[in-house]
Amino acid sequence: MQVQIQALLAAGGAGGGGTGGEERRTMGAKVEVATPATFNGEAGKVGGFVMACRLYLRMKMREGTVEEQVFWILSHVQGGLADIWKENIMEELESGEIEYETAEKLLTTLRKEFGGEEEESVKAAKLRKLEQGGRMMEEFVQEFKRTARGSGYKGRPLVEEFKRGMNGGIRRKLMEAENPPTSIENWYRRATALDRNWRESRREEERLRGKKEASGSVPKQEQRQSLPQPLVWQRRQMSQQATTGPAPMEGVERTSAVVVRG
Repeated sequence: MQVQIQALLAAGGAGGGGTGGEERRTMGAKVEVATPATFNGEAGKVGGFVMACRLYLRMKMREGTVEEQVFWILSHVQGGLADIWKENIMEELESGEIEYETAEKLLTTLRKEFGGEEEESVKAAKLRKLEQGGRMMEEFVQEFKRTARGSGYKGRPLVEEFKRGMNGGIRRKLMEAENPPTSIENWYRRATALDRNWRESRREEERLRGKKEASGSVPKQEQRQSLPQPLVWQRRQMSQQATTGPAPMEGVERTSAVVVRG
């Protein structure tokens, strides 16, 4: 059976195999589909592995038999605890103890074995640490959705985590709105729109500022010119006279006089 798995793995890498091979090769020539990375039993990766398998089976092995699809999935399960699980599954298949009606049944079994509560706790912990930061809201929403899926968060708790993770300015504007959003989908939609409008406004301000600088216009405080030199001299003379009195006339010495009253 191990030889059969290796043969299926080689056929899958070539873009086809088993019944309907000609149709799969035609489809493979039109659409490139990445094969899933090898799964070694790590709980945090089981969701991505299952999703990648589903995509590949649908695009490349739709016409394959259930047996071919099952063995193809098992061929990508290697290393760590996954090896022991795969060995047990293969022995049960050979002995006839189990039989999968569809490849999806095997994927469900695999997810329950390596995901379950542990995967949920990992996603929940990641969701509680997720923050928007300097990213666009669209990026934050997509990552939040991906992390929330399978985390156990639903309804109001999910909304609260989303509000916590977004930037404070957007959160305050939405909460202070006349009709604040209530459902998580409304929060996604309105937060994305508000963030997009804010970024567009910033870009417009930068564009106008650059246009003013290019035309040579400067702020008023930068437009003040120095006073002409003669006027500066006159103002200095006036200031000195106000404090020390008028300057003595030419040829006349300034003297001090004492007046004695009888």
